[in-house]
Amino acid sequence: MNIEGKLLGSRYEIIEKVGNGGMATVYRATDKVLKRDVAVKILRDEFTTDSEFIRKFNTEAQSAAALAHPNIVQIYDVCSEDNLYYIVMELIQGKTLKEIITEDGILSWKWSVNIAIQIASALETAHKNKIIHRDIKPHNIMITDYGIVKVMDFGIAKAVNSTTITNTNVVLGSVHYISPEQAKGQYVNKTCDLYSLGAVMYEMVTGVVPYDGDTPVSIAIKHIQEQLIEPKTLNPNIQIL
Repeated sequence: MNIEGKLLGSRYEIIEKVGNGGMATVYRATDKVLKRDVAVKILRDEFTTDSEFIRKFNTEAQSAAALAHPNIVQIYDVCSEDNLYYIVMELIQGKTLKEIITEDGILSWKWSVNIAIQIASALETAHKNKIIHRDIKPHNIMITDYGIVKVMDFGIAKAVNSTTITNTNVVLGSVHYISPEQAKGQYVNKTCDLYSLGAVMYEMVTGVVPYDGDTPVSIAIKHIQEQLIEPKTLNPNIQIL
């Protein structure tokens, strides 16, 4: 469906598509009331046919909107219109951490530590507010043109994980960073976010994900059973302090 040029909520004029994900499509839009550019994330159709999921999505998105932190993408609004369910949020000028790793390969250990500290600061605030991200990965981490980290999709992953909808793209995008507890289907707590952060750090300093395989299931099993290759084995330039 082409919605470019459409006015949502009599307020948000859709300008252009800027990204696609397993859960939603993201557009750049103009807020006609506050006269500023925003990002509008519209849920994919397969997530809008389950009323229980929509309820959880709204609840979690509203909870995440209460988070105020310089390293968390700010949510401005949670709306629905004509069977479109969307989130209006801060528009970030920059690239995802995944794009940066893909383009640059191994990041310097100092830059990697700087990024990790900012992500950890965002997680600390979320966890203090009893919000677990559940899907920390380079794809959900924006780096602004000024080097500021912005973590996206707080609270939203919980709605996805708790619904009966099965979305292969969500699994494929996350399994490389999934914690053993999540892989086993066990109770998820804040330590799962920290494990995923460790997986992101591993990729930043080595240029590869901690575990890889032919299928999501085989990768998940490796998180549970396999010994990790030491990062310094893959990148001798890593400094140990």
